[in-house]
Amino acid sequence: MKGNEKAIVIFQPSGRRGQVEKGKNLKEASVLLGVDIEGLCGEQGVCGKCKVRVQEGFFEKYGIESSRESLTPLTGTERDDLAESECEQGFRLACMAEVLHDVVVFVPEESRLGKQVVRKAAGEIDIPLDPAVKTYSVELPQATLEDSVGDWERLQTGLQKAHEIECPTIDYHALVKLQNTLREGEWKATVTVWMGNEVIRIQAGEVEKAYGAAVDVGSTTVAAYLCDLSTGELIATSSMMNPQVTYGEDVMSRISYTLTNPEGLEQLHRTIIEGLNGLLGDLAGQAGIQAEEIVDMVIVGNTCMHHLMLNIDPRYIGKSPFPPALHHSVDIKARDLGVKICPGAYLHVLPIEAGFVGADNVGVLIAETPYNEEKVRLIIDIGTNGELILGNREKLISSSCATGPAFEGAEIKYGMRAAPGAIERIVIDRESKEVRFKVIDKEAWNDETENMGAKGMCGSAIIDVLPQLFLAGVIDRTGRFAKDLETPRYRVVEEGAEFVIAWPRETSIDQDIVITQDDVRAIQLAKGAMYAGAKLMMRAFGVERVDEVILAGAFGSYIDKESAALLGLFPDCPIENIRSVGNAAGDGARMALLNVDKRSEANEWARQVEYLELTLEEDFDKCFAQAMWLPHMKDKFTSLEHLLPRKQDGKS
Repeated sequence: MKGNEKAIVIFQPSGRRGQVEKGKNLKEASVLLGVDIEGLCGEQGVCGKCKVRVQEGFFEKYGIESSRESLTPLTGTERDDLAESECEQGFRLACMAEVLHDVVVFVPEESRLGKQVVRKAAGEIDIPLDPAVKTYSVELPQATLEDSVGDWERLQTGLQKAHEIECPTIDYHALVKLQNTLREGEWKATVTVWMGNEVIRIQAGEVEKAYGAAVDVGSTTVAAYLCDLSTGELIATSSMMNPQVTYGEDVMSRISYTLTNPEGLEQLHRTIIEGLNGLLGDLAGQAGIQAEEIVDMVIVGNTCMHHLMLNIDPRYIGKSPFPPALHHSVDIKARDLGVKICPGAYLHVLPIEAGFVGADNVGVLIAETPYNEEKVRLIIDIGTNGELILGNREKLISSSCATGPAFEGAEIKYGMRAAPGAIERIVIDRESKEVRFKVIDKEAWNDETENMGAKGMCGSAIIDVLPQLFLAGVIDRTGRFAKDLETPRYRVVEEGAEFVIAWPRETSIDQDIVITQDDVRAIQLAKGAMYAGAKLMMRAFGVERVDEVILAGAFGSYIDKESAALLGLFPDCPIENIRSVGNAAGDGARMALLNVDKRSEANEWARQVEYLELTLEEDFDKCFAQAMWLPHMKDKFTSLEHLLPRKQDGKS
């Protein structure tokens, strides 16, 4: 077919429609037409979340004939991922089905990308105020025939006399406005100075407030915080789902996208910059200011997000030996990236530890300061790419483990992101095997009200479900389903064993929400990688126990710490010594915004942390296999003895 031939694609129930080049797949068409379809694998056809159904017949309203022949034939991948009955009903995976002719497709409820509930609230921080950007009021002598020195030199002299500041440079945009601004204020002005040596903004008269933004660019979510640089006060917060998820859920799928698409890097870069500008506009709107009044900005993110935001080719961090473009922090004019704040403002990006341990981990590091403690702390940032820090004032070790996207809902049959309709808490009665669950945005549990409207399970419920199944005797320590269960919730279907979490009447998708044997294995793989990483780090550090476990990140704030311990997400630690610290990466970014010493601290400690490449450890596979068990094959969990069944064999 010719590259410029187009077909009409119509998505129901939204009714969004438009012309799309033939040869594009339905997932690509959905992006072009503004239709949100779930997709967690970067169009690799492995997550199975982008199911759509082809509508057949003549649609008079649109004047088109739609049929299964409007798309390329079913692929082998689709036949593997879709049930035979689904194939017969005309279901396809949007990322696999390419457009040949006009077509109408229906996007079922479970495939629609609901607005994510972003849980990255700001924590309380206590830090001396010493920002990189400060403002100074000056009153200058008016230019006269007798005193006609240049306005910039006049301003330099005024800053020196009034505030003892030597300011050798001025931003070009500030210079252009200098003369008019001074005269508008009748030679009284407020001067904004970056790092004590560059004037980046000049305002007429006396202005009391100056604003800065701290941003945590995560693979899945982006959170932004607006602060008053003169007081340190948190003024506003805003968050969104990272718009890059359309091109892939995890970092490797996004790296792959840049390699397989000629304009892939530019697309991903432009997408995150547009998203950042939207967030900054929202922050400004909440504060009743203009975005250009934001005069400083600090950003953290994993190494891939760091590179994509800076428009740096990420291909080299995707293959051994995984070197980043730079380790050190960097200051870039925000305007050079297209970030719409004060034209003269800088964007400060915290340093990187290693190829897969990025500036977000450094943010956690300077927020939690384990290097100042005697106790041995294990800090875990749970996500698609788990990042860990272990140590104290004597030594620090970091590592990264590919936990996979299971905790984010991918690879789980009814997994989903944290959005309205997502089950977020699960409790299973040990005797009756009945299930109590709670859904995001609803106060009551399912046994207290009707019409729960569940759509799937988000990360906190995924952490709950295995320990609950284990304690209720539904699965054994190896993760296998028991075969003698007397409950209608357990059954064996064509695809294997499964357990019903929610009945159709409790859902909005008119079908059971179940946990399958494959789901159990996916969760075991994710938690096994995290545990094995922590265990090998402990060995390298020379300790058999940790004093504290800290769960960082938005996800870590909402999981039940007892469930996480029972799952075996980390080695044994007293429950009272396990705590969540919220979005520590964002807190670290705010600290670096409000105190320049934190920026120096970040550069110093990012280079002192010893990075442990887990895949090079000879017995990683053995540690990983043992960590697959619940909570572990061999390790003792004295802190959980009151909860664990006494029988500790594989059939308990």
